[in-house]
Amino acid sequence: MMDGERLVAIFAAVPVLLIILMCGAADGENRHVFMNWEVSYAMRAPLGVAKRVITINGRFPGPLLNLTTNDVAHVNVVNTLNEPFLLTWNGLQMRRNSWNDGVAGTNCPIPPGSNWTYVFQAKDEVGSFFYRPSLGLHAAAGGHGPIRVNNRPTVPAPFPHPDGGDLDVLIGDWYNMDAATMRAEYLDVGRDLPSPDGVLVNGLGPYEADVTLQPGRTHRLRVHNVGARTSLRVRVQGHALLLVEAEGAYTQQRRYAALDVHAGQSVSVLVAADQRPGPYYLVVTSLFVQPELVGVANVLYAGGLRRPKPGNAPLGRGGDEGYARSMDQARSVRMNLTCGAARPNPQGSFRYGAIRVDRTILLRNGEADVAGRRRCTVNGVSFADAATPLKLADRLGVEGVFKVVSGRPERRRRASLGTAVIDARYRDFVQIVFENSLPSLQTWHLDGYSFFVAGMGWGKWTPNARSTYNLVDAIYRSTVQVYPASWTAVFVSLDNEGIWNLRSQDLGRRYLGQETYIRVSQGTLEVPDPRDELPMPSNALLCGKAKSLKLGQA
Repeated sequence: MMDGERLVAIFAAVPVLLIILMCGAADGENRHVFMNWEVSYAMRAPLGVAKRVITINGRFPGPLLNLTTNDVAHVNVVNTLNEPFLLTWNGLQMRRNSWNDGVAGTNCPIPPGSNWTYVFQAKDEVGSFFYRPSLGLHAAAGGHGPIRVNNRPTVPAPFPHPDGGDLDVLIGDWYNMDAATMRAEYLDVGRDLPSPDGVLVNGLGPYEADVTLQPGRTHRLRVHNVGARTSLRVRVQGHALLLVEAEGAYTQQRRYAALDVHAGQSVSVLVAADQRPGPYYLVVTSLFVQPELVGVANVLYAGGLRRPKPGNAPLGRGGDEGYARSMDQARSVRMNLTCGAARPNPQGSFRYGAIRVDRTILLRNGEADVAGRRRCTVNGVSFADAATPLKLADRLGVEGVFKVVSGRPERRRRASLGTAVIDARYRDFVQIVFENSLPSLQTWHLDGYSFFVAGMGWGKWTPNARSTYNLVDAIYRSTVQVYPASWTAVFVSLDNEGIWNLRSQDLGRRYLGQETYIRVSQGTLEVPDPRDELPMPSNALLCGKAKSLKLGQA
């Protein structure tokens, strides 16, 4: 652990050049938010079994990153772990700034005993997101926390301000085993991870977390599935969930008794405290795994009854009614076309269904024996991290770090191990189709972007499937589920230059190679125009083949 004087000294060393490049020296409108986060290990036992977890400033989950549209965040991360560390910002688009994305393909890890300052802007964004570790299986040990990006006063939300306030609810499956055991005894020897040991709510086991409501008021619950792999269903006994937002897009307002939140997804719901004082429970039930796991938080009315004893009120039926019901619910989530989000113009002013598709990227996930070891694949390639971040290699001209692939299934005799990158042209409008032939649900996330979830269907995708798409009000989000033996099609406008991670949100599958990167560039300029992509940060860490190079060579 570092003392306070040391932390202050480190934080004072934030490079000014990067701030000027990013925001403009004369920019007086954008607020700057400074955070100082110390990452360390601590022992916790949320399910009664002590485990080494990752905390931020001693907290598990970590502190809230609270921003407003166009704020510039300066997050100084001090790594006191005994291993390298990175944070990534799930759902934030990092406009023009993949340099701060915080994954192995864009950033050198922060060495043990060192620090690095992320600087990024919540440019034209609003909504509910979260941060989490990105290296190895660190995310299975914690290190996550909520992100809010609030509306500017000039752009109202499409619902009355929740007079009871906002509440962050982080839900997720939990393993009592250490991440090192998960690797050594399961993933590295070709075994699937077992079922999780339970479900946590805000880092706590059943009946330990409290959600306090103000009687007669409405609250916004920002719910994030930060778990390792499991889809979860969330409900509040006796209260309807009014869905209003999903990962930065305002939705058509629809009430649900229970809502599915898949691994890596975030949603906002309004809950009115209009019932008689409880006790009530917030119940989180696992989906598609056996045995069923249940996480429970106490829902308390302020000034009402005291905290109930565990099991004092029946939980009621959680219910896993199958994949078809879940897909039907997913199709019911639509974008609100009439309201603004980060900007005043309506969300429906971008008529994605009328735009010509420049290219279709088809990604088939699978499993295969690669070099004598069970691996996960995308189009027959199991991703292997390179010692040199792909973004550094691309900008500094370091050859032999990655291989460009087509973005379509290719005929190959056997699966291979490789560092695969899909080339894409800046400002193309692209369809990405995820095909899942496996018996388990998958979730996919694209850094740097949100996409329109246009279609879902069973079996294999064909071009004729477009006749079933929602081309009017599909939800716009950054993480999407793909059901077993099915496909999901999304549209994305490639207007954000950089190299961006496209990954499974199942930590085990990602660890075994289910990810790739998309390089979005104009293809003609060695160094992009700063109006399209920011220069390399002056504080960029160098590693791998780039370690001996000087930043002046960029």
